[in-house]
Amino acid sequence: MNGMKKTLILNGSPRLHGDTVSLIHYLTDRLAGAYKIVDAYRCAVSPCIDCRFCWTHEGCAIQDEMQILYREIQESDHIVIASPIYFSELTGKLLDVASRLQTFYCSRTFRNIEPIAKTKKGAVVLVGGGDGAADKAYKTACILLRQMKCESIFPLILSHHTNERPALQDERCLLDLEKAAAFFNQ
Repeated sequence: MNGMKKTLILNGSPRLHGDTVSLIHYLTDRLAGAYKIVDAYRCAVSPCIDCRFCWTHEGCAIQDEMQILYREIQESDHIVIASPIYFSELTGKLLDVASRLQTFYCSRTFRNIEPIAKTKKGAVVLVGGGDGAADKAYKTACILLRQMKCESIFPLILSHHTNERPALQDERCLLDLEKAAAFFNQ
């Protein structure tokens, strides 16, 4: 990639043109380098089945599109988790994909091997329209980012009350996205 930075974005939204996706596009329009968006609702990734293959082996026993995502994680300089908030948590499909990060945890815990070569920067973009809080979803996303070796995580980017106004009208959120892009582009 000739020194060009690469950003991996995990999109947890079921809506193709919803608020989460509009914020992802707002961010990608400001990113230097390449980016890849993985759509949790449209990728062929099964959830972890706790078979414990990764306790003693590298990778995962399930052979699906997650193998591609593992390579993307390795190659990325930045990782963004973007999701609507459902009952104060990340969406279920995003958590299904995230459950497959178990192999990284098991590599470190049971096999004493660091599975990811380079450190990364991370960010979390959350969108909510209801009365749920973002704290739990943010905490979960930060745990996942750390499993993918994000050592520096940008503060939470949040657009709440999207049932009252579109996220692209949330000026504070847009400013935070611009700051996150600058954080990644450094």
